[in-house]
Amino acid sequence: MRKLSYYVAVSIDGFIGAPDGEASFFSRFVKGEYLDLVRTESADTLPTAARRLFGVDDQPVTRFDTVIQGRGSYDVGLAEGIVRPYAHLRELVVSRSITEAPDPAIEIVCGDVVARVRELKAEDGLDIYLCGGANLAGQLRDEVDELIIKTYPVILGTGMPMFAADFRIDEFALESLRSFDNGVVLRTYRRER
Repeated sequence: MRKLSYYVAVSIDGFIGAPDGEASFFSRFVKGEYLDLVRTESADTLPTAARRLFGVDDQPVTRFDTVIQGRGSYDVGLAEGIVRPYAHLRELVVSRSITEAPDPAIEIVCGDVVARVRELKAEDGLDIYLCGGANLAGQLRDEVDELIIKTYPVILGTGMPMFAADFRIDEFALESLRSFDNGVVLRTYRRER
């Protein structure tokens, strides 16, 4: 069965962006040995334009073949005229307000997102990349099989949480921990079921 992996950038204090969702300030840490990791091990999760920029656009996908993101995350690229930010992946956008996809290759999910993710997990293929944001992660909290958390060496004080959800304790087991010369820490957790 395919896994749903929430691959997310966070501040030291656990925010994925400013209160309005802005998170471009994290990009300044994508350099040095961490950039090498992004190019070699995380290329599937890069937007298509970043894959071109980093010279990995011709690499086949190896970990994820599907991305699911919320409307707010999708709007970041759409504001720049990018209708398929992850053109190298199968793309799903969860939205109650978009009724028609701006590109026929994008699937709009406006109904039961949990049921749709369960259908995706039952299909053959590589894993599913949960791109964000907080509201979608909160809705899919029970479906997240793996957390891949890129912690950047900044404190925001307030902002968008990793999960917009009610208080509840879900346990995950640490699978790996890596640190980089620029202060980034990469942790991978799997759900304890």
